[in-house]
Amino acid sequence: MKNIEKLERKFVRSIQSYLVVYFTIAVLLPTIVLSVLGTYIIYTQVINRAEVKTLSDLNSAKEIYKNTISHLETVARLTSARSFIINSIVEKNVDTLQYDLQRTLYNEKLDIFTLVDTKGVVICRARNAFNRGDTLMNECVKQVISTKQIFSGTEVVSAEELGKESYELKERAQIQIVKTPKSRPIEENIETNGLMIKSAVPIFDKKGNFIAVLIAGKLLNRNYDIVTRIKDVVHEGEVYKGKEIGTSTIFLKDVRISTNVKNKDGTYAIGTLVSEEVYNKVVLQGERWIGEAFVVNDWYIGAYDPIKDFEGNVIGMLYVGLLKEPFDHLMWSTILIFIGIGLGATLIIYVVAIFLAKRITTPLRKLEEVAKKITEGDIKQEFTIKNAPREVENLANSLDHMAKELEKEKQELEAWADKLELKVQERTAELKKIHGQLFRSEKLASIGKLAAGVAHEINNPLTGVLTNASLLLEDLPEGDPKREDVKVIVNETIRCREIVKRLLDFARQTKPQKKLINVNSLIENIILLVRNQTSFRNIVIEKELAENLPEIMADGDQIQQVIINFILNAADAMPKGGSLKICSKLMENGEFIELKFIDTGVGISEENRNRIFDPFFTTKENGTGLGLSISYGIIEQHGGTIYVDSEVGKGTTFTVQLPIKSPFEE
Repeated sequence: MKNIEKLERKFVRSIQSYLVVYFTIAVLLPTIVLSVLGTYIIYTQVINRAEVKTLSDLNSAKEIYKNTISHLETVARLTSARSFIINSIVEKNVDTLQYDLQRTLYNEKLDIFTLVDTKGVVICRARNAFNRGDTLMNECVKQVISTKQIFSGTEVVSAEELGKESYELKERAQIQIVKTPKSRPIEENIETNGLMIKSAVPIFDKKGNFIAVLIAGKLLNRNYDIVTRIKDVVHEGEVYKGKEIGTSTIFLKDVRISTNVKNKDGTYAIGTLVSEEVYNKVVLQGERWIGEAFVVNDWYIGAYDPIKDFEGNVIGMLYVGLLKEPFDHLMWSTILIFIGIGLGATLIIYVVAIFLAKRITTPLRKLEEVAKKITEGDIKQEFTIKNAPREVENLANSLDHMAKELEKEKQELEAWADKLELKVQERTAELKKIHGQLFRSEKLASIGKLAAGVAHEINNPLTGVLTNASLLLEDLPEGDPKREDVKVIVNETIRCREIVKRLLDFARQTKPQKKLINVNSLIENIILLVRNQTSFRNIVIEKELAENLPEIMADGDQIQQVIINFILNAADAMPKGGSLKICSKLMENGEFIELKFIDTGVGISEENRNRIFDPFFTTKENGTGLGLSISYGIIEQHGGTIYVDSEVGKGTTFTVQLPIKSPFEE
């Protein structure tokens, strides 16, 4: 009988222990697995999206780089087309040329503005008036002389050539090379060459004879204009814990010559080297590289793209990168959330398991005490157990009935002791079976509830880190208060997309699809569209359109875009109302038509008047700075010109002259 008592006590202890252990394992194990899996998935998605964002930033940086070259080309082309320059070249008036080129050089912030003849002999240098007569026959000059076409791009300029232009440029190009971990082994300690963006434009006299080449250039060594513009436009100056999230760099081969990456002392990391892996991939193989990289002081998710010269040789790299620390912070925050969920769930299950175990084992202990007294011969026991599992209550009733039966049949029980012992064993087996069924039933029910709760808790942080707002908007039902917040995200994303689209439209300069159009009809239709808009309610629109205005060869959609742009700009300039006069006429030479847009708005200051056609320049709070740039490009592609006349406080007049016949198709 003592052995039976020991087995019963062991059985009671094992039920409580098993309940606590099994419930804990049932929750903790799936939590650990899902935490590891969820963390891996989230980290992979975050890094993938960061790489996609970096690649998009790189493409935007390339467009800014190309736009800088395009602006350089525009300056050179407009200067070369001036009659004053052409006449001075023909008359060999070098002093006049020197003065005019020097003024343009400083106004446009150029580093070189040099004029050479058709054999490459230097006529004059804007920066160095006393150094001329030598031969300048680099690749871009050769290309212009041989093809009589404009050539623009990037070129490596030797220290000797820079010295001819200016000693200051030669000094600026010299950079002390700082070797960095994982960079390729090099023997040089100083980089003396310069990386320069150039545009070489042929000049023709009034008879169409090729007479000279005008070369405009900007030295990129220690020139922070491009990388600063990339930081402002692409990364918008975002900061994380005092560090700029976005960085950009221009390399001459693998040497940083222009960057906003900083050393620990706050200075720009000029002269530091990129890793050998990136150098081999980008410079030697000419391919794009994207991934995680240690840049000077921190880890970044960066993208590198090769910069090629006029002959297609890789001479440098353009880099943009995102600080990796915010993404690591996001990952560790997610891991801590998962750990917190796991620990919280384990604690809850531990408490619940103890509660359930006590609920089951407490009546069993009472049964144990009754059974002990019965085994000691005290069979006069009457007891009931309430609020216990059904199986335990049935067992208690059975024991109570058994005690009464024992009292009545004591003699018979003594005779049948062996049979009674066997019956007790059968009852014990039945009890074990009942307890086992109870355990499995309660276990499965609790696991179902806890698994649902854990899935819900894990899904919340997963949903919180999703960045695809469009998919989130589709998942939210109508009437959900969160839709308005998501719509703001979507609308702002669309706005950003439109800005990029307009940027790409400006950069690509789509070829016009020309056909005969009536400009007066375009103006009439546009006025009908805009005159009832809110911004035009206090604006009087006057028309002075010439009758029998000839049709012109042009792209109607593009010309319509230009007209709408001028009309809307006029409305913006007259927020309190005013008048807008639109005129059209045939010019006296009979080859051009002229359109005028005259408003009585706030006017344009003289300082801003020289910049209104520059890309990204705007005085509007929500403007993109691309409207007038795109309009300028469209009119230019049609062989026309735009003039602006403005006085602050009195108004602005935009004049557009368009050829009746396309000069590019004759």
